[in-house]
Parts: sequence; structure tokens; C-alpha cells
Amino acid sequence: MAAPEKRDSPTEASQPVMEEEETKTFKDLGVTDVLCEACDQLGWTKPTKIQIEAIPLALQGRDIIGLAETGSGKTGAFALPILNALLETPQRLFALVLTPTRELAFQISEQFEALGSSIGVQSAVIVGGIDSMSQSLALAKKPHIIIATPGRLIDHLENTKGFNLRALKYLVMDEADRILNMDFETEVDKILKVIPRDRKTFLFSATMTKKVQKLQRAALKNPVKCAVSSKYQTVEKLQQYYIFIPSKFKDTYLVYILNELAGNSFMIFCSTCNNTQRTALLLRNLGFTAIPLHGQMSQSKRLGSLNKFKAKARSILLATDVASRGLDIPHVDVVVNFDIPTHSKDYIHRVGRTARAGRSGKAITFVTQYDVELFQRIEHLIGKKLPVFPTQDDEVMMLTERVAEAQRFARMELREHGEKKKRSREDAGDNDDTEGAIGVRNKVAGGKMKKRKGR
Repeated sequence: MAAPEKRDSPTEASQPVMEEEETKTFKDLGVTDVLCEACDQLGWTKPTKIQIEAIPLALQGRDIIGLAETGSGKTGAFALPILNALLETPQRLFALVLTPTRELAFQISEQFEALGSSIGVQSAVIVGGIDSMSQSLALAKKPHIIIATPGRLIDHLENTKGFNLRALKYLVMDEADRILNMDFETEVDKILKVIPRDRKTFLFSATMTKKVQKLQRAALKNPVKCAVSSKYQTVEKLQQYYIFIPSKFKDTYLVYILNELAGNSFMIFCSTCNNTQRTALLLRNLGFTAIPLHGQMSQSKRLGSLNKFKAKARSILLATDVASRGLDIPHVDVVVNFDIPTHSKDYIHRVGRTARAGRSGKAITFVTQYDVELFQRIEHLIGKKLPVFPTQDDEVMMLTERVAEAQRFARMELREHGEKKKRSREDAGDNDDTEGAIGVRNKVAGGKMKKRKGR
């Protein structure tokens, strides 16, 4: 068994013939009946392109590199083969799925549980921002499938007694390019050292970068490449536009667009957590139901925001790039790039939040005088010249006064919020401001905290 050391370059999977695609069902791909029924209940009638290519190969026990644009059913392409194999040889701690963001981890876990509900699959989500004690308890129960972000998983591997991945059979890296971009490289290396060599590995990514190629050489044995789209591309049903505006009128134009396209649900991408929060407050002051989602929010608030938006209780979600990967929210009608993405590849992921699974959608990018070069890079990457989104400038200018007033209120609220946070940190005497940690400290301090506040 010295062979696995040699890692080969991937062989290409042959593209399936178009006529075959019409008739393919999950059963034809070799998925067992129980899982076929689960797919029916989820409303997955026929497999997507990436699933048609990847599932049969995965069931043969090959390592896979899956390249497909977002919204193409990547999760199903690795979840079904894993559950299929789990049915044949049931064991605990069977598969590990690594994801770059916490929200994506929860979403993948939901899909595993939905697909495996009839066969009693248990999964655990191991991510930062959530009390690690409860996670240790979940791991002690030895779930079948672990979905984790690399950092927190390493914590548990190092500190949780009795937890190891020596029996692991499957490793999946979803959005692998992003895991490596977020500088999780050292963590991924550590994880690869403590899991068995003799395993199946699936690497899924929407974009193939140098780092991903390096990882593929290190982690995969004789892999097969399933590429549904080799070129960076956006979905056909996505209508893409840009607006060229002076940067000082960005807020006003945003409000104008939200009014023009009222009745749709929006996802607005900003570049920083601070700007996300500010714009959310600004829109709330103007009576829009806007909700922020960014890295400085506690995990429970982030999931709360996401669930409110998913349940259509809010129609506008303002987010940083935390939300640009993999999140499957079926009813996003319009994506607005309020701040243009600095990496052109992020543009593809952002606009991939709309027009998912065959639906249509719009994407509008704001280009200010400072963003022209970045915008040209995006056009070059997707190989399209984008049309201008039609606006009535005189109507936009009529909004300036109201927007200016709302901007003032938003700034005030942000300032107050910042001061409040500072004060509560000084009270707590600790920098860990996650709600869970403060709650625990109250208990430990036995009410001392309250006295201190009363002083």
C-alpha cells in the first residue's frame, strides 16, 4: 500500500452526451432507492450537470475535483455518494466537510439532515462563534458527518479529549478556493496530517486557483476532474447591469433603485462590516425592511438575520462577502454590488446569489469614478460588456435631502452603538463580547457583574 503516496494529475471526465441527460434520474446514476425517495421529497426531480458527472464516479470510489459555478447543485453531488457509502458500511465519524464560512456549514448540514432523515443520519456543525462546550458534547456522541470551518475543528482536535478523525473515510472541501484564500492553509495542512491517508477526497470549487491545484496534488489520489464550466461564467438567465455614478451619490442611487424595483427581494453587497451596518441603518431610517449580515455580528445574530431574510420577513439583506459564497436563498431577485468587489472572482460568487437553479435574476453594479479599472477587470473576466441600468437622474436628485437626513441619523446610531459596545466591554473586563461568553461569565462571577454596574 505504498502507492497512495504518488499523486497523479487529474484525468478529465468525459462530457455526457446531451440526449442521455434528458432521461437521467438519480436511480440511473446508481443512488440507492431510499436516497432517491429523499431526493423526491426535497423536490429534486432530476440531477444537475455536475451531479450527473460526479455521482457515478464518486460511487466507484474515485477522488473528485468538481468545478462548477455556484447554484449548480454541488452539495448534492458530494452528499449523495457519501450517504450512499454510509448505508453500505455504517460507521461513526464517517465524513468531514470543510467550508469557509459558518453560514455555509449550517446550510450543508441542513441538506445532509434532509437527505438522510429517513436513514437517521446525525451531523454536527463545528464552527467558531458558538460555545465550544456544546460542540464537544455533540462530538462525544460521534455523529456520522462533521461539517466544520477549519479553525474551530483544529481547536477540537487539539483540546477535546477522545475526539479524533482516525477512522475518517471521506473528506470534502467545499468552496476550496475560498478556504485557501482566507488563509486557512496551515489549518488545512494540520487536518490533512491527522486524517487517514486511505480515504476518498472530494474537492469542490467554483474557480480553480494555483493554491487549489497545490492542494489537489497534496490531498487527492489519481483524481477525476468534473468540470461543468471551465470558463468563469455567470448564469444565462442573469441580467447584469452597471450604473456609473459619483461616489457621493451612491446612497441616493441605492434608494432610487430600491424604489424602482420595489416588491423584489434584494441582496446588497458592501465591502466592510462598518459600511454594511451604516447602510442598513440608513435604509431602516427611510422605512425599508433592511437587515445586516457581517463578520462582526455574533453567530446567533448572523443566523437570525439569515433566517429572517429566508422567511421573507425582511426583503433587503445587506452583507459583506461572508454571504457571497454558497448560500442558497431561493428568492433573491436582485443583487446590488454597492461596493464593487476588489477581486473580480468575487463578482461571480456575489451575483451567483440570484438566478439560481434555473430562475432569472438581476445584478446591478455601482461603479464610481474610483472603480473604473476594477469594473473593466470584471468585464474582462466574464467576457461580456455590461449594459447601463437606465435611471432618471432628476428623480434621483429629488431624493437627496431625505437621504442626507437619514445618513445623519445612521451616523449617530453607529456612534452610539460603538460607545455602548465600549462601555459593555469595560464592564465585562474582557474582550470576548460574544453573548454566550458574557452569559457564562455572569454565572461564574455569581452576580458580581451586576453590583459593579450598580456602582
